[in-house]
Amino acid sequence: MTENIEHGYDGKLLKEYIDGFSEARVLVIGDIIMDEYVWGEVARISPEAPVPVVEVKRETKMLGGAANVIRNIASLGATPILCGVIGNDRTGRETLDEMARMNLTSDGIITEESRPTSIKTRVVAQDQQVVRFDRESRADIRSESIQKLLGFMKKTLNSIDAIVVSDYGKGVVSAPLMKALRQLVQDDSVVIAVDPKTGNFEYYYGVDVITPNHHEAATFCRFEISDQKTLVQAGNHMLKELDCRSVLITQGKEGMTLFEKGGDITHIPTLAKKVYDVTGAGDTVIGTFSLGLASGLDLRSAAIISNFAAGIVVGEVGTSAVSAEDLKREIGD
Repeated sequence: MTENIEHGYDGKLLKEYIDGFSEARVLVIGDIIMDEYVWGEVARISPEAPVPVVEVKRETKMLGGAANVIRNIASLGATPILCGVIGNDRTGRETLDEMARMNLTSDGIITEESRPTSIKTRVVAQDQQVVRFDRESRADIRSESIQKLLGFMKKTLNSIDAIVVSDYGKGVVSAPLMKALRQLVQDDSVVIAVDPKTGNFEYYYGVDVITPNHHEAATFCRFEISDQKTLVQAGNHMLKELDCRSVLITQGKEGMTLFEKGGDITHIPTLAKKVYDVTGAGDTVIGTFSLGLASGLDLRSAAIISNFAAGIVVGEVGTSAVSAEDLKREIGD
């Protein structure tokens, strides 16, 4: 049976849990990316080719990928710990500098000398993305890097409440790493939540939470999700095939649907008033959802909070993070 949530939540209780986020510690492992934005205006078309000429006004950089997940968790008042790999390059150093600026530890970040730090550059004009270009390696990280990451996680395991796996397909998340992670985390009190990447779903067997969008879910299930019936089929198929505790399928303007192992299905309509940019929305969902679970919320309540958070970030242009105060204000009374 599917339950549809409109106003079926206790806003006061949710805000009390948000106030308790500061007590939670969440470890995030995955692909570290730098998001670079070139902001400008278009007033003419190039005489050389039928393309817009962007007059650059400013440039900004901010943490992206797994690093954007920790931005969201830190913005909500909790203590995130980042695990991942960077290169020995300018972008890698800028990543470490930004971590230091945020007063966050970088002890879980490994440097690979010959590997570039991933950077995505987006050119934006009149609040519309004109083009994006990526500089990165998608090769698997070295086996010694995997062992260093696992060694760091083993040392911190007793002090964390949840682990988020942020898979952007840049080589950090692999079958050996996920197998070792599941062996390492045998205490049910530590939640393992995964923001998946198409093509890597077989890595995520046995985790607590997986948060695919409807395109990723459809690709895994090998059929189109076109209505409520196929959505339910997809959610139940993923629960069974991946043997996970829950699946949260995000559906853009249709909201999100939570499937629990016990059979409960909860649809949560979108709360976004305007959608300007979905960049980083998945990071916000997984970060807020896992933080809710780490703070003691049940799956349904954690999903509702993550839906509120997603509704805020898609109304902003560029990668953004939600503050605890913004989230409480959005929830209301």
